[in-house]
Amino acid sequence: MDNTEPIDPLQRPIPVILCLMVAAVVHVPLLLMKLPLKSFDTNFHIFFASHYFHHWFDPWNTKCFAGFSQATYPPLSHQWVAAISPIFGFDYAYMVVQLASILLLVVGVYRFSLLWTNARAASLAAVASVFVGAESFLVYHAGQLATTSAAPIYLNALPFLYAWLRYGNGRAFVKGSLLFITAAAVHHATLIFGSVLFAAPVLALAFLDRTDGRRAATGKVLARAVAIGLLVGVAVAIVLLPYWIALIHYPITQTPIPHESRANYILSPEYGLTYFIVPWGALILALPFIFLHGSENVKLRPLLFGFWVAFLLGLGGTTPVGSILLGRAFKVLTMERFSYWATLLALPFVGILAAKLIRRFRLAAVAGLMVLATLTCALAVAWSSIEPPDPDNYSVDPVASWLNRDGHDQYRYFTLGFGNKISRLAMMTDASSVDGEWNSGRLLPELMQYSGAALTSSKYFGTGGLDALRAILKHADRYGLKWVFVRDHYYDALLSYAGWRPVDYLEDKTIVIWSKDGVPPAQPVNAPQRPPHWQGLMWGTLPFGSSILAILVLLLIPERRRQHAEAGLHVTPDQGVAARSLAS
Repeated sequence: MDNTEPIDPLQRPIPVILCLMVAAVVHVPLLLMKLPLKSFDTNFHIFFASHYFHHWFDPWNTKCFAGFSQATYPPLSHQWVAAISPIFGFDYAYMVVQLASILLLVVGVYRFSLLWTNARAASLAAVASVFVGAESFLVYHAGQLATTSAAPIYLNALPFLYAWLRYGNGRAFVKGSLLFITAAAVHHATLIFGSVLFAAPVLALAFLDRTDGRRAATGKVLARAVAIGLLVGVAVAIVLLPYWIALIHYPITQTPIPHESRANYILSPEYGLTYFIVPWGALILALPFIFLHGSENVKLRPLLFGFWVAFLLGLGGTTPVGSILLGRAFKVLTMERFSYWATLLALPFVGILAAKLIRRFRLAAVAGLMVLATLTCALAVAWSSIEPPDPDNYSVDPVASWLNRDGHDQYRYFTLGFGNKISRLAMMTDASSVDGEWNSGRLLPELMQYSGAALTSSKYFGTGGLDALRAILKHADRYGLKWVFVRDHYYDALLSYAGWRPVDYLEDKTIVIWSKDGVPPAQPVNAPQRPPHWQGLMWGTLPFGSSILAILVLLLIPERRRQHAEAGLHVTPDQGVAARSLAS
């Protein structure tokens, strides 16, 4: 007679496949609606992808800044969009890559959480990742494809890192290294800061953990950490060599551009709403538990430390921590990515808290958690409509058609009042612009010396933005700049004073084309910045190749059951089924 009591359904781990289905149900309809196109940076990422589609082995892009190198931004997410665009088109290819990142995040959060807790809590953390506000904020409002693509890859690499550090698992060493290299090829900042915020807690865990009843030898763990650090460091240096060369030759010395995420959220509550309340949502309610439970549990203290640092950095200028720890980088980086990383580091705690609440309050807790999660996700998704980056719904097709006829593309142009549509316009015309959205590509001296971002939004950057606009208008002859497309009449007086005049109208005179007489046709500039052919070959081969190699290794070399149990996933006999579901 079997006296084993049945496991309470509310206490069982949620299958990973079910977590993935929840993610698909929530995000696939939003992506099919192309909601990310309303965000700040989505068009910019699609613009980069369109260049790789046409010039895979040549990162030199003539469409913006009178010519700039795309080797100043890791290419992998853009290359994947370009690679599948013949099947889906650019817009939906972007959505497919973004969906893949969302699904990878679910798996990554589950596997990362298993380092710190049991399968039940880890599965709840994975479900929470579907609804976390910071993820939806970055996807649908900020449009940060690289950040939301690199973090899941990095999370999936960390359990392999633990298995290598703790047990010397050779397969984990190979897989973890490949995933770290791939993550770097997507977004260098995630690897640089993730090494402290994510990897350092895992390294500490390898020292502290006693899953087999004995503490790991300090010397072995340190030696293994140095080995994987050296390998990944050398590999990343090679894979992203054109990026490092560009950074050395043309360091980011431009005047810092202000960003709302660096503000003091107490003194500027409107920015606090956007960059704290919206990304965190109901997770704010879990903060006391995170600090209390994390400080009481020795094993969780390294994770709490990583979370705490990321949390403080995500507060921007509300505390002095960001400027102290980051130095000048604080004036260059945007802080919402740190809030995103902090929420990911918080999810294991959230899984533990949710498991405790469900164990005590059962269905009432399930219902309450579902409501809070839904409201958090809904607010972040709706924020792109509540505070849209570009409230006007208009098409740039007429402008592209005008530039593409009658030899107008022999001259350069820029726009005023077009917001984040400038990258979409650049995709559609062969004409070159002196403007653009990628701040590190702003190497024209007239742009570097002023604290303005895109010329099209000059007035929003105060004196710095308008001074940059005046400087570029003054040197129009140098750049073959003959056309300015204006949707905002705020700039009319400035253009007229600088010697420009209206010459044509588009879209029922809502777009005015200004011109300057006597401007010669555009000639190539910035030639020294153009990467040589060998760098283009590396750029088109190594980053994308690293991702293909990582996929093949993960699929063709599955983990053995014993080795998987050693992989830092902390499985107990009743959790074996959940752990084996991730054996590959």
